[in-house]
Amino acid sequence: MTANPDDAVGEPVLRLDHVSKSFGPITVIDDVSIDVIPGRVRVLLGENGAGKSTLIKMMAGIYHPDSGSVMIDGESTELPDVKAAEARGIAVIHQELNLVPQLSVAENIMLGRTPRRGGLVQWGPLRKAARAALEMIGLDVDPGTLVGSLSSAQQQLVEIAKALSIDARVLILDEPTAALTRRESRQLFSVMDDLADRGVAMVFISHHLDEIPRVGHDVTVLRDGHEIAQVPAATPEPELVRMMVGRDIDDQFPRRRQEPGEVLLEVEGLTREGVFSDISLQVHAGEVLGLSGLVGAGRSEVVRAIFGADRYDSGTVKVRGRLLKPGDVGEAIRHGVGQVPEERKSQALVLGGSVADNIGYATLRSTARAGLVDRKGQRRRAGEVAGKLRIRMAGLDQPMSNLSGGNQQKAVLGRWVLAQSEVLLLDEPTRGVDVGAKVEIYELINQITDAGGAVLMVSSELPEVLGMSDRIAVMANGRITGVLDADGATEDEVMTLSVKNVDDAVAAPPTNH
Repeated sequence: MTANPDDAVGEPVLRLDHVSKSFGPITVIDDVSIDVIPGRVRVLLGENGAGKSTLIKMMAGIYHPDSGSVMIDGESTELPDVKAAEARGIAVIHQELNLVPQLSVAENIMLGRTPRRGGLVQWGPLRKAARAALEMIGLDVDPGTLVGSLSSAQQQLVEIAKALSIDARVLILDEPTAALTRRESRQLFSVMDDLADRGVAMVFISHHLDEIPRVGHDVTVLRDGHEIAQVPAATPEPELVRMMVGRDIDDQFPRRRQEPGEVLLEVEGLTREGVFSDISLQVHAGEVLGLSGLVGAGRSEVVRAIFGADRYDSGTVKVRGRLLKPGDVGEAIRHGVGQVPEERKSQALVLGGSVADNIGYATLRSTARAGLVDRKGQRRRAGEVAGKLRIRMAGLDQPMSNLSGGNQQKAVLGRWVLAQSEVLLLDEPTRGVDVGAKVEIYELINQITDAGGAVLMVSSELPEVLGMSDRIAVMANGRITGVLDADGATEDEVMTLSVKNVDDAVAAPPTNH
């Protein structure tokens, strides 16, 4: 969707005009101007904490600029709340979808605007309005289908249909492809093409730089709350990275491979009926074992079972040869196992808690003195870890909810650094994380393996799996279909094993070493 230089650029439907925003002593946006133009996609690009979320919240009526103005159709406009923004045709598709899984597609699309008569829901008009919205995006699902039964991509499209049902002229998409497969992303981009052709103005945020020339027209690059540049979407990727982070990143996947040591993690015959079957693998000291496969293959479920967060029916998990009790997270932590789950906000963080508290949760018991929490020591140690991981924050007392996604992820990793975990289970460790923070996380993985730790890493990003693993175990339909040496392996080989028929699947050998 890259812009043609000869394309006529119209007047902006929405403009942030020299806006600034501070929270206490921290300035998060400083004199930024952005035009959102009908029929064009404006990409907001920057590291976590650069100010992207604050800008879209100004557009959506959630935040109000301290200075500067929000202009709609050339006129300065007050947007006191989200309802006021929606009334002016501005809709936001957040990374965490705002859908009710237990309700139907039609009920979700018309949520808050359900047609009623005499207090009773008018199901005919409800389904008719929902069907019209679905037709606008070409999504062929029954309006009566429960949203919880849809794929991630279909749910994303339902959110867009919901936005269009209020006659949205401006559609803001915040990390819409973070949880989508490549095929699902292509489906979303096709819908965005159609919307642009119909004159809908869009704002798009993504940390996948390869998506920008496909979906965008214009790019605003942000760094530390400042507008660094406005450039065409066809700008070469290395130049975009340099503007984002203020330096060149020569090696996107800086894996330091080494000779593996003793087996730290050993899984034998792990089975959970209907979810995964006969999972056997070993991870050695100094090694990263990538766990690849399509969404739904059972990767996350295996990791959760190893950590003790989910039950399993048969099989064993050993750390340094010691058998772990099934379904006991505390036992796993005591034996040096840490986990960074796929959904950090719901499964790893207490969003209302401070940065210091969140980093220290795994070590409260082990560092206690006479049964009392060592608060002073916990705070000191959390500060050291936060500094080491370069977590951007106002201070250790800042609520975790106020940190950007990348800094939240580093805080979760910091918890296990503080706990000195020898075996780290990483599930999508760089999802929703910018390119600069990704490299910092990769360097942390290197530090863990350099010190003799072992990492089991689930990732849907094939370049990441190939670039940061030593070996790759591939899953399909709940079974391991093969193990590859990452050095020399190709995306095609991994994908072939990812779609292998379960009847042909063979239990992978425990190790290639």
